Order: sequence, then C-alpha cells, then structure tokens
Amino acid sequence: MTSSTPVVATRPAHGHGLQAVLLDMDGTLVDTEGIWWAAETEVFADLGHVLDEVHKAVVVGGPMARSVGHLMEVTGTTATLAELMVAIDTRFERLIARGAPLMPGARRLLTELGAHGVPTALVSASHRRTIDVMLRSLGAENFAFTLAGDEIARTKPHPDPYLAAAARLGAHPAACVVVEDTLTGVASAEAAGCQVVAVPSLVPIAPAPGRSVVRSLDQVDVPFLQSLVRRSVNVDLH
Repeated sequence: MTSSTPVVATRPAHGHGLQAVLLDMDGTLVDTEGIWWAAETEVFADLGHVLDEVHKAVVVGGPMARSVGHLMEVTGTTATLAELMVAIDTRFERLIARGAPLMPGARRLLTELGAHGVPTALVSASHRRTIDVMLRSLGAENFAFTLAGDEIARTKPHPDPYLAAAARLGAHPAACVVVEDTLTGVASAEAAGCQVVAVPSLVPIAPAPGRSVVRSLDQVDVPFLQSLVRRSVNVDLH
C-alpha cells in the first residue's frame, strides 16, 4: 500500500496541457547530496573505513539500499544493510536538524506552481522520516502529497513512483513534467512516460527526446513546463 502525506486538496487534472508537476527532493529542491555523502562517510569512518570520493557519483541519487549496498561491497564491512541504513539515516537527520538549504530557484518555482494552481507532488527515494524533516524547510503546503521511497515496493529507477504519483493526481504520465537531478531519477521518470527536466547535480546528463536539461531551477517556470507538454503533440492522452 502506498501512503503519503496529504497537505492540500488534490483536484483532478484535465485537458491535454500540463496536468501535474512531479518533483524530486534531494539535489533537486534541497541541497542535500553533500550532506548525504557526509553522513555516509562519517558512519563508515566510525567502522574504520575511509570512503574514496570516486564512489560519491555512484551512490548519490540512487535508492538508499542500493547506495549502501555498493559501499558495503567496496569496503567489505561486516555491518548489515539494515544497521547501516538506520545509522546513516540517523546521522543525516542530525546534520539537517537545523534546516537544509534549498537549491537556487526552488522556493520561487514552488510559489509559482502554487499561484498557477498546478497540481504538484514530491516524489523521493528518501524514507518518510527524512522527507518529513525536509518539509520543515520546503513547506508541506507546497505539495498535494509526498511519496517516500519506503512507501512503494519498487522505487527509482523503476517507473513505479512516478506512475503512482500521476495516478494519485488523476493525470496522464505524458502530461506530467518531472524535475530530477540524477540519471537514476531521470530513468524512473522516462520509464513512466513523463516529460523530464533534468537539473544535473554531480553527474552530467545529456539532452534526449522528451528530456530537457537546464543549469538550475532559475531556468524553470510554468510557461516553460507547459511548453514541454504542448511540444508532445503526437501523444494520445486518452
């Protein structure tokens, strides 16, 4: 069963224009990728392992179980996956307890989406407890609901999170625009059939059909998002 935190009334999407915007959290709206890496390096250091920076690009943006599994493999630690995930989550929450910085343009974009009445959801691979902490900085009122990685059987890069979010909003995936910062998130959104705006964080992302790449959220506004769906004129939304 997929649960979420409802914070504003969700109204059904309609028409063939932009029906919803689905936003990733870490590295897209909130500048947390470096904080996650700090939490991981600190936890593994406590166990006597020094993480090489080369692994940062591998683990950032992926599901936590996959990321931690990779670090377990390269370090040979005897700690279990469950133990490490709890320890990293706890360390991360301690680091962001005083608030997490938003990415440039994030606050303005959320405000603009709300002003235009665009149904908006937060779709993250992070766990529910982490998202709830982040909402103190992001503002829960900016989202119709939020979907966490531990509330769905298969998270990113599978299409399930974005398919579930679109369905909850009554929107056709092809009429949704997803904003992501990693290849993992982009793969999930594209597998779901959504239009994608990529704002690369650590790893470059190339433009592709149905995918626009921008330098920051400062380049993203409602008219731009609407144009991405209008451009897809050959998609049958019925």
